[in-house]
This record gives sequence, structure tokens and C-alpha cells, in this order.
Amino acid sequence: MTEVSAQHPYSPATIAGGLAFVSGALSIDAEGAAVPGRMAALDAAVDRMCERLATVGGELQDVVKLTYYVTDLTLREEANRQFERIFAEPRPARTFLEVSSLPYGASAEIDAVARVAGTGE
Repeated sequence: MTEVSAQHPYSPATIAGGLAFVSGALSIDAEGAAVPGRMAALDAAVDRMCERLATVGGELQDVVKLTYYVTDLTLREEANRQFERIFAEPRPARTFLEVSSLPYGASAEIDAVARVAGTGE
């Protein structure tokens, strides 16, 4: 299990049964400010998700399921283009949900489930 962050009371990612479960990653920059722009915000959320996944040895190509939480459902088209750009076929499963708001003024949050090789589980 990953060490709990001093800033948050949960793991950025944890492994169980050979799968990595990645906590929600917001569309924020390295300083914690919301990233403006539709595609830039979605890309920032993926970048933060990849950083969390890396804490347990995972990479983007290991992802099998993502859930997008967005404050504007019309981001779906940009998310579809992003998905096509960053994942080869067969692409991961995905859920796309609109929420009323997200922490730090972010417009997107992404969590993930990934296969992690060599976990011994």
C-alpha cells in the first residue's frame, strides 16, 4: 500500500489484486491552481492521474478504466478526442459524469484502475 500524503488522508494510488486504484486527480497545475482552457484542463487531470499512478509503478498504457468527473458535460467531445489521442485500441473503459463543482476550482477530475505488472499479487 502507498504511503498516505501529508496533505490528504488517502493514498494517491494503492494496489490490490494486481490492480492499481488511483485516487481522483484534478485539473490543476503543480502549484495546485486550476488549469484554464478545456483541453488543457483535461490534459492536466490526466497528467496528475499519471503522476499518482506512477507512485505504484504504473503507466498510462496500464489503465483499464477511467472515470471523468467534469463541471461541464459539454467537455465530453474534448474528452473523446483526448481519449483517441492518448490511448491505443482497445481503449480502456470509461465513465463520464457531470458534477456541480470540484475542489480548487478545477473543471475536471479523473480516477483510474490499472493493471500493474510485477506486483506479486
